[in-house]
Amino acid sequence: MLDKVVIANRGEIALRILRACHALGIRTVAVHSTVDRNLKHVAMADESVCIGPAPSSESYLNMASIIAAAEVTDAQAIHPGYGFLSENADFAERVEQSGFVFIGPRAETIRLMGDKVEAIRAMKEAGVPCVPGSGGPLGDDNAANIKIAREIGYPIIVKAAGGGGGRGMRVVHTEAHLNAAIQTTKSEAKAAFGNDMVYMEKFLENPRHVEIQVLADGQGNAIHLGERDCSMQRRHQKVVEEAPAPGISAEQRAEIGRVCVEACIRIGYRGAGTFEFLYENGRFYFIEMNTRIQVEHPVTELVTGIDLVREQLMIAAGRKLSIKQEDVVLEGHAIECRINAEDPETFMPCPGLIQHFHAPGGPGVRVDSHIYEGYRVPPNYDSMIGKLIVHGPDRETAIARMRVALSEMVVDGIKTNIPLQQRILSDAGFQQGGMNIHYLEKRLKEQKEKTISIV
Repeated sequence: MLDKVVIANRGEIALRILRACHALGIRTVAVHSTVDRNLKHVAMADESVCIGPAPSSESYLNMASIIAAAEVTDAQAIHPGYGFLSENADFAERVEQSGFVFIGPRAETIRLMGDKVEAIRAMKEAGVPCVPGSGGPLGDDNAANIKIAREIGYPIIVKAAGGGGGRGMRVVHTEAHLNAAIQTTKSEAKAAFGNDMVYMEKFLENPRHVEIQVLADGQGNAIHLGERDCSMQRRHQKVVEEAPAPGISAEQRAEIGRVCVEACIRIGYRGAGTFEFLYENGRFYFIEMNTRIQVEHPVTELVTGIDLVREQLMIAAGRKLSIKQEDVVLEGHAIECRINAEDPETFMPCPGLIQHFHAPGGPGVRVDSHIYEGYRVPPNYDSMIGKLIVHGPDRETAIARMRVALSEMVVDGIKTNIPLQQRILSDAGFQQGGMNIHYLEKRLKEQKEKTISIV
């Protein structure tokens, strides 16, 4: 087993990793920026190291400082969490070259999955269903691009090969706008990702976002842990997640899970990972693979009873998977609401001092958060301050428990999106289940227009 782990992240995920380490008897090193010295996990860690000032570019994205922290504390491994350097192949490579264990996939796997064009090519070869598309990067031949688009059929979407998080994509409905969309996306991709490679796919107009959680030990063993529905999104950012996905049959789950497991074995995957799909008319279409732990991993943990971060640590220690596919049984239903420090109407970040905090409780309620009374939410990072997760014997019970939990949760001193989450949980479409990825934004737009017309 690993002896000491550097937690190269902040906030709730850093605390989540620390707890998993301590449960396994692993000592922890918390690295933090100057503004984060009062984070909960920093106080709870066995050791802590300040790695730079508040800007993430000078701290949490500073590879040299993080590796130096591992060196001075005699740590064995580095856990990147999610975000920041978690899917940076160069960082994974430098960690391993410096003699430490990177708790995640190998650098070459991260590099492969980070290039969307190569990832799709690899998944097609592995038999994973993909969205009809160009099958490779687009060139500068306008006529050739038009031909590809005609074969795919409009509408199409132009995507940056190095993109992610909803950035670097443009929908095209007519041939007249194709060339301009390609050139604009290439320019934006070059500026944002340092890579102007773009590709083309069929644009699915009303899909859901359904993803498959996998675990693999890099030694030829892999399993899937069912699916999550992450279709409640705003500007391509997930707001509410649940497991299992409404309307997915056991047969569908078994088949798409089998395909993902076989793909993991084929590419020699190691660690926790997520295959993200668009789901429409009963069919799955691969869009990307996230080579890290996900924000929404708790819903999978609650329906399977499997600690995903613990498994990451065990795999990183060189252990073979101790869980077989037949051991994975989904029980009940789980829902996660992301709690953000933001105005629930304008969605503007609202950093500041938390004057009072009360976490909800009761059967099946879990709160993953680093905040406390007297904690000051800094303006330098993502606005998420926690996750509220509930579990029940069925979806209806889970929804009821989440509505009660949201009503109990108190975060005074700053604005949060709790009122928005309450509206979502009370929405008839959400309660029905199976809504597409555009549903939430459409409802928010309707509510805004209704409010304006009343005024």
